[in-house]
Amino acid sequence: MHLTIPGPAGPLEAILERPRDSGNGLHVAPRAGVVFAHPLPTHGGTMHTKAVFQGAKGLVRAGCVVLRFNFRGVGTSAGAFDEGRGEADDYRAALDFMQSRVPSVPLWAAGFSFGSWVALETGAVDPRVTVLIGIAPPVTRYAFVNTLETAKPKFLVQGDLDELCPIKETWAFYAKLKEPKELAVIDGANHLFEGKTAEVGETLEDLLRDFDA
Repeated sequence: MHLTIPGPAGPLEAILERPRDSGNGLHVAPRAGVVFAHPLPTHGGTMHTKAVFQGAKGLVRAGCVVLRFNFRGVGTSAGAFDEGRGEADDYRAALDFMQSRVPSVPLWAAGFSFGSWVALETGAVDPRVTVLIGIAPPVTRYAFVNTLETAKPKFLVQGDLDELCPIKETWAFYAKLKEPKELAVIDGANHLFEGKTAEVGETLEDLLRDFDA
């Protein structure tokens, strides 16, 4: 479902996807509401980026309702890029919207690359968020201060050929995270998971299908 949600700099373009019963195709009650943030806008990142699209599909298959949205200045979303500050405000507005749509389920924060920094750092300190999900978190480029301090469950997905954040650095970052945590590595995948985006969704589905928030 395409929709527009209120944002601090003006309306934000978004897509909301709900889980369905595989037998009859009807919507089912979601186990969590996930807000999924996209990669760096100045490098072409949008809510339609393939890894975001596939990641969202995997989370829907795992029983979640998922909200993808375009940060300010992307697509038809109002505003202009704000180096992460405004994008964090956009993310909180998306959490507000999701909470209003599914008030009785937990909220999970997810993102890819730059979006994972925004989602993890924002979600780590938002009491409504119970789970953090980072796809290719750029831990060598941004400070994940809140993420390192939180004891909320953390799920990370990384390619072993990531050229922007080498897997060695990701493992070093992962070692500093508090439990509970899990890191899944996709063999042969670069930062954008080119040729491997379907595996992003499959990996998230496998990681979170049976997770009890």
